Amino acid sequence: MAKANSDFLKLQTGYLFPEVAKRIRAWEEKHAGEKVKKLSIGNTTEALTPYISNAMINKINKLQNRNEYTGYGDEQGDESLRNALMMHYRKEYGVKLSADEFFVSDGAKSDAANIQEIFSKDSVVAIQDPAYPVYVDSNVAGGHSRNYNDRTSSYDGLIYLEGNAENRFVASVPCGHADLIYLCFPNNPTGAVATREELKDFIDYARREKAIIVFDAAYSDYIESKDIPHSIYEIEGAEEVAIEINSFSKNAGFTGVRLGWSVVPKTLRIENGDEATINRLWNRRECTFFNGASNIAQAGGLAALEEEGRKECLSLVNYYKENARIILSVIRNLGLVCYGGIDSPYVWTKCPDGLSSWEFFDLLLEKAHVAVTPGSGFGKAGEGYVRISSYGHREDVISALDSIKENF
Repeated sequence: MAKANSDFLKLQTGYLFPEVAKRIRAWEEKHAGEKVKKLSIGNTTEALTPYISNAMINKINKLQNRNEYTGYGDEQGDESLRNALMMHYRKEYGVKLSADEFFVSDGAKSDAANIQEIFSKDSVVAIQDPAYPVYVDSNVAGGHSRNYNDRTSSYDGLIYLEGNAENRFVASVPCGHADLIYLCFPNNPTGAVATREELKDFIDYARREKAIIVFDAAYSDYIESKDIPHSIYEIEGAEEVAIEINSFSKNAGFTGVRLGWSVVPKTLRIENGDEATINRLWNRRECTFFNGASNIAQAGGLAALEEEGRKECLSLVNYYKENARIILSVIRNLGLVCYGGIDSPYVWTKCPDGLSSWEFFDLLLEKAHVAVTPGSGFGKAGEGYVRISSYGHREDVISALDSIKENF
């Protein structure tokens, strides 16, 4: 008889964002004709920009021409896009990498989930807490943890790197040994950013422990504070110990178009292989399980890296950042303690009056008809907070905030 994968059976409850959506639907069914104002899920809302969308339209037109039609492309990504990414890192970050260290994908989430597959199941995994749920869930499903512990509200076998108000939600390096370390800056959900010195601590730790850092930089274009690295490779030694994941979702509006990339340096150091082993294994994994990102999406990604496309992307980012500034101002004026919202599209808000994350979620839903995201869904350290997202039409964001001001 067939059996389910026992590691998947360890996963607790439902995935956070579908659970939020489920509660919103239940509220709207109960209150016929009324709609919830959403400041919850980080899904972009503004239209694709002209230069980038026209590049995809042109690609579609070519696909209608028999002489210009293309089918399968390189699993690693179109050569032109990989070269453009290489030049982007050189121009904007001063980082020198080779094109064959870039791997184009259908988004950062899938790469963040899949990258653990090429490492030993015996790997000790350390993950920021709070953190984007896919880091924990993919490692649990991948066999890198033991069972869920109800007493500690965590998975045994994983190392949780706690972020809190005292450390500005930038956790310190693990106290003991870890083989894989998941970091995300600017952080989802807290909006925290790490300084060069803080990232250098992690790089020094990884070099000392022969560990690999998986660095999620999907929100790097939102950084405006001075001297905050946009790429981990801006820090000396990172190319020996870090894989970087990024995406076109939050700067070009590709949440539905789907396009991202990972950087897997050939200089990564591991115990049971040479420097290029991880690069080769990821290449082997992608060639085996992935047929490459959409050639239409890749045409848009290439345009997004060109001068006009970059201007459009940064304009789109600035739109959401202005939303975040408005949210931050209003919520602070209500007397609530907030973090993030400067180098990030998210405002991390402490629940008032000792309320739990879901209690505050329910309170805002019932009183103001506004949905946010409970912080506890991002890990134990997220309890007592909610994440407020700036992704929304400006008028809708303002309407939601007005409702909070009037009814909270």
